Amino acid sequence: MSTVTGKPQVSAIVPAYNSACYIGQAVESILNQTYPDCEIIVVDDGSTDDTRSVLQPYCSRIRYLYQENQGVAAARNRGIQEARGELIAFLDHDDFFLPDKLAAQVACFEAQPQLGIVHTGWRRVDWRGEPLGDVKPWQKAPNLDLEDWVRWKPILLSAMMFRREWLERAGGLDTRFQQVCDLDLALRLTLMGCQSAWLHQITVCYREHARNESRKTPLQAQESWTVLDKFLALPQIPEPIRQLESHYRYYTLVWSAWRLYHTGYISEMVPYLEKSLSYTPYSLTKTVSDWLKSFMKYTSESGSELDVFSLSNSREWQQLMNYLLKF
Repeated sequence: MSTVTGKPQVSAIVPAYNSACYIGQAVESILNQTYPDCEIIVVDDGSTDDTRSVLQPYCSRIRYLYQENQGVAAARNRGIQEARGELIAFLDHDDFFLPDKLAAQVACFEAQPQLGIVHTGWRRVDWRGEPLGDVKPWQKAPNLDLEDWVRWKPILLSAMMFRREWLERAGGLDTRFQQVCDLDLALRLTLMGCQSAWLHQITVCYREHARNESRKTPLQAQESWTVLDKFLALPQIPEPIRQLESHYRYYTLVWSAWRLYHTGYISEMVPYLEKSLSYTPYSLTKTVSDWLKSFMKYTSESGSELDVFSLSNSREWQQLMNYLLKF
C-alpha cells in the first residue's frame, strides 16, 4: 500500500481497541487486496494492550491515529474525517477481508454511479479463522430498500462500502450507540435517498469469539429498540412503513429475544417476548408458535440447531407460559 500516491480511491478504516490478538491479520488482509489504490487508517481507540506495538511493523504502510477511548462509533467517525478516498470501507479489528473485496465493490460503484452503498455477504469464522458458514443476506432482503433495512436489519459494516460524500451528509455515525450505530446509519442514509445494492459475493470473514462486542446482547437489544423508536418518530417516514409499524416492532422484539437466548441471557429474553404481545399480528396461540418458529429459523441461520426441549422446559419459558395464561 505504500505505493499509493496522491489521493487514493478507497480509504479502509479500522477502529481498534485492545486488538493485539487480531489486528495484524486485519491489516494484512487489506495489504493483500488485489485492488491497490487504497489507504489504511487505523484508529486506536485508547487501547491498553499491545495494539500499538503489533502495528509497529506496518507503520510505513498505514496511518495510525490514537485517541482516548470514546467508543467504536467515534473511532469510525475519526477515520472518516481523516480519509482522503472517495469510497470508504470499514473493517472491525477482529475481522478480515478476502482478497478481492475492495476490487469487487469498487467495480460495482463504477458500473452504478448512483449508488451510495454496496453491501455483500460474509463468512462466519471461529476465533482461529476457521470457517463456520456463509451468510447471504440478500436471500431474505433482496431489494435492500428501506423496508428491507427496517424489517431484516441485514447489517455488517465490514461487508459494506460507502461513498464518503453520503457519510459526510449523514454526519457520520451516532456516537450515542455502542452496538447498533451501523443500523442507525443505514436507516438514516436510506431515508435520505442513498441507494444501496447487493454484490452477491462473500467478501469478508466475521470472527466469532468470546470477546465479540456483538455478544453484549442486552445492550444490543436495548439499542435496537431505541433506534427503531428514533427512526419511526421521524416525520418523513413513508406511509407504507408507517402502516406496518406494529409488524416491525414485533419482529424486532422477537429477534432481540432470540439473540438474548442464543447468547445465554435467557432471563433477559422474557420481557422482550412479553412486550411483543402488544404488537403481534397473530392470536396468542399462534404468537407462541411464531416465537418458536422464529427461534428455530434464526438459530439455523446462525449455523446451529435450536434445542426446543431445553427452551420449552426452562424455568423462564415455563414462567412465561404461566404469565400468558392470564390473558
